[in-house]
Amino acid sequence: MPPTINALRGRRLAALVAAAATGVLLPTLAGLTSATAAAVNLAANRPVTTSSTESGSFGGAKAVDGSASTRWASAEGVDNQWIRIDLGSATTLGRVVLKWEAAYARAYRVELSDDGSTWRQIHATTTGNGGTDDLTVNGTGRYLRVFGTQRGTPYGYSLYEVEAYGAGATTPPPSSGTGLDDPRKKEVAMKLVSSFENSSLDWRAQFAYIEDIDDGRGYTAGIIGFCSGTGDMLELVERYTAKKPGNPLARYLGALRAVDGTDSHEGLDPGFTNAWRQAAQDTVFQQTQEEERDRVYFTPAVSQAKQDGLRALGQFAYYDAAVMHGESGFRDIRSVALSRALPPSRGGDEKAYLKAFLDAREEEMRKEEAHSDTTRVSTAQRRFLNEGNLDLNTPLYWSVYGEAFSLTG
Repeated sequence: MPPTINALRGRRLAALVAAAATGVLLPTLAGLTSATAAAVNLAANRPVTTSSTESGSFGGAKAVDGSASTRWASAEGVDNQWIRIDLGSATTLGRVVLKWEAAYARAYRVELSDDGSTWRQIHATTTGNGGTDDLTVNGTGRYLRVFGTQRGTPYGYSLYEVEAYGAGATTPPPSSGTGLDDPRKKEVAMKLVSSFENSSLDWRAQFAYIEDIDDGRGYTAGIIGFCSGTGDMLELVERYTAKKPGNPLARYLGALRAVDGTDSHEGLDPGFTNAWRQAAQDTVFQQTQEEERDRVYFTPAVSQAKQDGLRALGQFAYYDAAVMHGESGFRDIRSVALSRALPPSRGGDEKAYLKAFLDAREEEMRKEEAHSDTTRVSTAQRRFLNEGNLDLNTPLYWSVYGEAFSLTG
């Protein structure tokens, strides 16, 4: 990993989730025309029952709360899992929208029931590939169930949202699936950041990465550069140990707490780096790295970008800034950009605002020798912006630190 990158983390970006949260009350159906009523998501905030949950953080209600950053997740490694929504009364559906997390269903069926016991199939597939499934259906029932029969990954089944619309529902806003939290776009984002930080598109090869890059943050490690001096590595190991108490890193928790906020290796050397590489072979540790990347950096950054009205490129610009500069640095950059241009949510032009954000980002990078090479912005993100690729669609061509990269599919 080049020594000019992957550093200067603030404490946390997770606080942005609370700042980005909004409460939206759906109108009642009483008094609406049929065309207006058809646009209402009938599954929103309805009672939910599930076959299982991965943990208390991923309950079924998270799949009907209207948030793109919360989700239901079933128990890991087990097929034949389901989520059931009580629509309240017999309802005729014409459209169901499923927004999958990376843990998607390769085979699943969508069903309706009058009593929650006897089910009628209204859709089925054995070739699911994740992302957003916008399904045209036809059926009536009180209970809606999505039943997964074959996982697409080694994990469980996970849905950000299940949406249901009445028969004739041709007017709801389309589910574009172009946000950065769409699994396909998220994969692009991970590859882009890996090219910036590891000179490789293979971000999954970085679970075992660990070294001190002499940036004052101690050890930098893993898929997003968790640092021993900034707390995010400590929280990662704490969460991993909660799942798997006897893991190779558990013995270093005391030392990680002691060196938090410093660049010291005291208590970590000489065995910590080998223990990290050993733990990185464990799929539980790999999954925990991904969860912490999302919880601390990806989800809050994307949520804030959506609140600002930005599409996938802007969401990525926020995420990449969070990765390098941390919460406080990201907020400072955004504040400078807001002083120069308005985001779309405030009536501004998206391209003009993103230009202001990238300008502020480069200015911040040049303040420190370790980040003076701004090519991850100037010859990558700015190139996409100049091409008008606000949805971050492939093919993508960019260069960073003099090396050319491309994503064509």
